[in-house]
Amino acid sequence: RTLPRLPAARAAARYLPAGRGEQVGGDWYDVIPLSADRVAMVIGDVMGHGIPEAATMGQLRTAVRTLAELDLPPDELLSRLNDLAGDLGQECYATCLYAVFDPITRMCSFSLAGHPPPVVVHPDGTVHRPDLIADPPLGAAEPPFETHQLLLPEESLLVLCTDGLIESATQGIDQGLARLQQILTQHAVLTFTSPGEADDVQHLEDLCDTVVSALLPDHGRTNDDAALLIAHTRAIDAGDVASCILPEDPRAAGQAREFVRAQLTTWQLGDLAITTELLASELIGNVIRHAKGPIRLRLLRSRSLTCEVYDGSLSTPRIRHAAHTDEGGRGLQLVAALARRWGARYHRDGKCIWTEQDIPTPRGNPGSHC
Repeated sequence: RTLPRLPAARAAARYLPAGRGEQVGGDWYDVIPLSADRVAMVIGDVMGHGIPEAATMGQLRTAVRTLAELDLPPDELLSRLNDLAGDLGQECYATCLYAVFDPITRMCSFSLAGHPPPVVVHPDGTVHRPDLIADPPLGAAEPPFETHQLLLPEESLLVLCTDGLIESATQGIDQGLARLQQILTQHAVLTFTSPGEADDVQHLEDLCDTVVSALLPDHGRTNDDAALLIAHTRAIDAGDVASCILPEDPRAAGQAREFVRAQLTTWQLGDLAITTELLASELIGNVIRHAKGPIRLRLLRSRSLTCEVYDGSLSTPRIRHAAHTDEGGRGLQLVAALARRWGARYHRDGKCIWTEQDIPTPRGNPGSHC
């Protein structure tokens, strides 16, 4: 019912059913928090109108949230979603855009299944629309999907929409996108001057209303649903990220503990030092025993404290049911018990195992947080 307010992205959205709302449709959008403050954004459109299309939309939307929790890259997620669309029936087709924004690298990675590309607004009002060719819609595509990447500025607006907002019987999709760019150029700059979180979201809400009013002045007479999602993305401050390279031998665990202790002291998070040292030590010990280097440790301070250990192996970490006589096999049980949540994600050269811990509220200031 409401979009999450995340450290790396605030968002507002609109959904307008076709006609005067007598029929439900298949457009949807979502904003999903991922590990390390990354944010997934998705928008999609099931072709057709009516109860069956709305039910299909619900299945696809739920599947996206489930697959996003697995930290799948955009191309692989759309491949899985394409398989699901195929299983739902021969006449099930849907367009979809799935994007992941990393506030540390400022890289936005996305894949398109028959969907219009995102539009990026820079703080100076410059509007950029990537000239890309989308892969075929879900249900008709033959994976692999292509992955596109955009390096975003420190702040930006990422605008996603369905074709019902920009295409009509009297206007082609290219004309609609050009009109969208024009509206954003005229009205989006105010969003970057917001002094606080509440004002930021309100400016996004106002911008959504402006875009919809300009592009769909008489939406009650249109024959297609329309969805719009505008996200204000922000990069993570460099001072909130710290990393180090560790040797591929048992000394790595001790060096990691020293690094964690020193960095958390600098961040005034000494209360978390003992637990974080133990988490890092266990994860690095698993790499030494079961995986391979290179080994890298990264800490991220945000609303929570994230501890990440990177290695060069694609092996999947799993919690073992160790017997009473086993001398090992309890490391990940300990990690799961100490961290608020933990998981793994994979990249081209290996994987990252991450943990999250709550940051304690400063004494004497119960309403503040990092």
